Amino acid sequence: MMRDMPFKQLPFHMLVICFLLGCATVAVAQKPAEVIVGEARIEQLYDRVEVLGTLRANESVDITATVTDTVTVIHFEDGQRVNRGDILIEMTSEEEHAQLEEELSTFSEAEKQYNRLTPLVARGAASKSLLDERERELSTAKARLRAIESRLQDRLILAPFSGVVGLKNISVGALVEPGDVITTLDDDTIMKLDFTVPAIHLAALERGIPIKARSSAYTSREFEGTINSIGSRIDSVTRSITVRALIDNQERLLKPGLLMTAELLKNMRDAIVIQEEALIPSGKTNFVLVVDASVLPQKAVRREVQIGVRRCGEVEIVQGLKAGELVITHGAMRVRPGQELTILSVDSGGQPLENLLSGKKEGAAQ
Repeated sequence: MMRDMPFKQLPFHMLVICFLLGCATVAVAQKPAEVIVGEARIEQLYDRVEVLGTLRANESVDITATVTDTVTVIHFEDGQRVNRGDILIEMTSEEEHAQLEEELSTFSEAEKQYNRLTPLVARGAASKSLLDERERELSTAKARLRAIESRLQDRLILAPFSGVVGLKNISVGALVEPGDVITTLDDDTIMKLDFTVPAIHLAALERGIPIKARSSAYTSREFEGTINSIGSRIDSVTRSITVRALIDNQERLLKPGLLMTAELLKNMRDAIVIQEEALIPSGKTNFVLVVDASVLPQKAVRREVQIGVRRCGEVEIVQGLKAGELVITHGAMRVRPGQELTILSVDSGGQPLENLLSGKKEGAAQ
């Protein structure tokens, strides 16, 4: 009945109550809201693709023998670092050394005969055919000498490159045959991380893209690397492609065979970022309260934004904000669009709320 009654016909006490309520509403609306704000800033962002990979040494080989013989000397210890060309294993070679001395003598004699006959042929004192025969004998002796030196070389096992040897699988006096693994050798200065990436990311793959890798063996460490090569084929079953990244390993922490979780960082770009607390979701739409600094006192303006990727405590703004604008991060639930604002502090991210409110407390104490 009161809603149908004209305003002028209301009892006096009802008019007083309406007046007081209106004044209270106006007073509340005019009271500035105390808020904490954050700045929309430009930062470098990238899209993350999580992958799982296995480490391999830059160069890796099983050290084996090429002949069947007995080991006489071992020149390395387990886990020792060696340089390219260092002797790792010596094998029995007395017979080959004796043959080498014989062939050296034969070669020396053939060379003397050839050198002695050469001036005689030049003066016409000896036939050219005799010189050709001596030259043939010299070439034959030289070939036999190279064959003996090669057999001697087969009984010296050298490091093909610099790296770290593994565990010894033989002892002095052991008979080794071709194919027997004596030890392993790995060049671990640089590690190769092989992993597969879904083919949908193929367009974004290229050499030089950075990655960040972690392992459960070093939970507090993050290893950085770059993509070095991309496979030439996509697996028809998994629809993925093999990618290889290089990780610097000067500290020698990483070992071949280690399982690592890696993040492929693609689509590097400069983007506008705000703190995640500033977002006001409404269904599928997101809003923020922006500080309108064009008027005094400053007021809150509700603005729709489009968001991109999220990361720890931050979110990318694709559309709706400009760099340098201030958005409300704390106290937005008590603010209505158009309401005047009192900015307590500017939140730069990662600061405890107590520190942000300390300015207000100090002002109240004074």
